Amino acid sequence: MFKTIRSKTIGIFVISLFFTCIVALLYWGSVRSIKYKMALGEHFEDLLNDILEVRRFEKNFLLYHDMEDLDKNLEYLSKVEKFVDQYQEDIRRIVGEGKCDKFLKSLKEYRLLMSSFKVSSSRDAAGLEKVRGSGKALVDFAINLLETKRKHIHQAINRTTVIPFLFFAIVLALQLLILQLLSRLLEPLSLIKETTKRVARGDFSPIPYECHTKDEICELIHAFNRMAEELETQQEALVQSRKIAAIGTFSAGIAHELNNPLNNIYLSAETLLDESGDKLDPEEKELILDILNQADRAGEIVRNLLDFSRKDKPSFEELSVSDVINKTVKLVKNQVMLTGIELKVEIPDDLPVIRGHLRNLQQVFLNLLLNAIQAMPDGGKISIEAYDYSDKFVRIDVSDTGHGIKPEDLEHIFEPFYTTKGVGRGTGLGLAVTYGLVKKHGGYIEVESEVGVGTTFSVYLPKSGAEKGEVDKK
Repeated sequence: MFKTIRSKTIGIFVISLFFTCIVALLYWGSVRSIKYKMALGEHFEDLLNDILEVRRFEKNFLLYHDMEDLDKNLEYLSKVEKFVDQYQEDIRRIVGEGKCDKFLKSLKEYRLLMSSFKVSSSRDAAGLEKVRGSGKALVDFAINLLETKRKHIHQAINRTTVIPFLFFAIVLALQLLILQLLSRLLEPLSLIKETTKRVARGDFSPIPYECHTKDEICELIHAFNRMAEELETQQEALVQSRKIAAIGTFSAGIAHELNNPLNNIYLSAETLLDESGDKLDPEEKELILDILNQADRAGEIVRNLLDFSRKDKPSFEELSVSDVINKTVKLVKNQVMLTGIELKVEIPDDLPVIRGHLRNLQQVFLNLLLNAIQAMPDGGKISIEAYDYSDKFVRIDVSDTGHGIKPEDLEHIFEPFYTTKGVGRGTGLGLAVTYGLVKKHGGYIEVESEVGVGTTFSVYLPKSGAEKGEVDKK
């Protein structure tokens, strides 16, 4: 029932309010009862006084035979009878039915006896004894009634004194519940505090806390653990991004330093070939051509390094995905035919236009196609498919049926200079450049691969208009 801290807090509040109201009502009822009992006790005391007055005038009449005393006796007797009629229910409740009926019988008998003196002045001993006996019974009953009422008042007061102790016990029980709830809160909060310190030190391990109920604390801890996992992921991405940025800066410096001597080597070899080509024997001429080819290859590597490290913002325009893919395919068409690879392109006619830089996007898909071709030296199939992925992105998949990428290599394929190809077959810059170019366009790239089955690179590029502002900021 009370599974959440909110429900427990509300429950404790409602219970405390309920018991407070009960105790308050009990106290109010007890005070009200005591007040009523005390007022009734005062009336019973008046009843006793009136009965004593009845007895006093009775004695005076019997001694002095003064009719005034008899009138006063009957007058006070009427007051007693009137009181008894008014409070008969209370009298019966206090002394019981039997005693009350006996008292009423004595009162009636006493009136008959005293009234008889009005019509007859005879006073025999038996009649006088009956008068005295009935009068004494009235006094005894009034005294007993008053003592019983006082005893009830004392009992009510004693019961009322218990109420503060009851209230204290209830408050103590509620305090224990609140302390239990606070301990339920403080323990996980302390864990969160310590874990936050560990996160600040770079330790993103989750909070070691077992949740037995699904309350707010458990939800907070689950959310904190998810945040720690996300921070760890983002930290890895940030480190990777900084690593790429650092390598890019370093590569730019190397590329600029290598560019001039490479140009000099190439120009010197080309000049030597032009001026003395006819004088050279075939072996010497082959060596010079080899120098030119290797210098050109080195120059291409330098250009890739410069493209990778370049941070200038390209000018974007609206482009058709079909045009970008078709123009890129033409660049590798001969290689595809020579290797016997089947190339399949499926681009919907109604695909939204994207916003980007044509040459950069051609570089992206050219790198992916070349990797696919190199992954299938004995032939295979390359598929290029495009989709209207979401409100913001167009997705282009480049799939091959090559040898695939090992799981341990997947997380490194976008790092500069990381390659799984043999020596002399790759520089490890192709996918790093591809990653950087896609990121500059405001998109992202994903890869799925299975060894022996093939690889699929998914490039997500922003649609024109939907992400224009975001792309311009990048």
